[in-house]
Amino acid sequence: MHRHLLAVLFVAVPLAAQTPQYRSPAGVEYRSQRDTGPVARAEQALAADPRNVDKIVALGAAQAGVRQMREAVATFTRGIAFAPDNAMLYRWRGHRHLSLREFDAAKADFARGLALDSTIYGIWYHLGIVRFADGDFNGAADAFTRAQRRAPDAGELAGSTDWLWMSLSRAGRHAGATAMLQGRPDSLPVDNAYAQRLRLYRGLVDPEHVFTAADTSDVQVATLSYGIGNWYLVKGDTTRARGYFERSIQSGGWPGFGFILSEVELRRTAPRAQRQ
Repeated sequence: MHRHLLAVLFVAVPLAAQTPQYRSPAGVEYRSQRDTGPVARAEQALAADPRNVDKIVALGAAQAGVRQMREAVATFTRGIAFAPDNAMLYRWRGHRHLSLREFDAAKADFARGLALDSTIYGIWYHLGIVRFADGDFNGAADAFTRAQRRAPDAGELAGSTDWLWMSLSRAGRHAGATAMLQGRPDSLPVDNAYAQRLRLYRGLVDPEHVFTAADTSDVQVATLSYGIGNWYLVKGDTTRARGYFERSIQSGGWPGFGFILSEVELRRTAPRAQRQ
């Protein structure tokens, strides 16, 4: 009997860890994934040194890795309680608010973080995402310009360049967007979704060849689909754009920025009678 109880608990704990995180406008509930060890190890490390900011960040990152975004917000809030002037904690909590579509809370965290340290790449980058979601494309372009200058590696440089092109294009600043790409700011070699989207913007591939056989993960599908949809939207083809935004949503990769922005774009481009 005792062994049976232990077996039940062993099965029940991972299931309980799959907590509700986000309910979409369509009413779909998305949940966290099971922790296979990283979260538990990070929790143990923090328990041994509970006022260590690096261990707070490590736990929050581990939680986000299994899509425990609400738990990550709580973790970073815990850190802010004893380190209220640590800008990186606001950067990370704002990012997780963004994952949960809590845009106002994200903006407040990014504003606080920038007031403490205006040199942090991740704050500028994620502030750009929030401004883009708000339809403030000029403000997004400013944020991504600042992020681009501070990109820590080739992957992030491709990402900030991609979002800068989209922001400038959506702001109607097409000449600036073209000139920026022609300057090759993303010249460092990298193979990620943003590099694939940048090839589309430069006319090196057509929309049907942006995806590769390796692009199967839900967030990757969401990311690539959104980029293609936005490209069509910039060209004025709302019908094809909406098709790709819907494909992004169908991927299930709900934490991805492509998924988040696809939700936003589907509301923006919906017939007036269908808008909420």
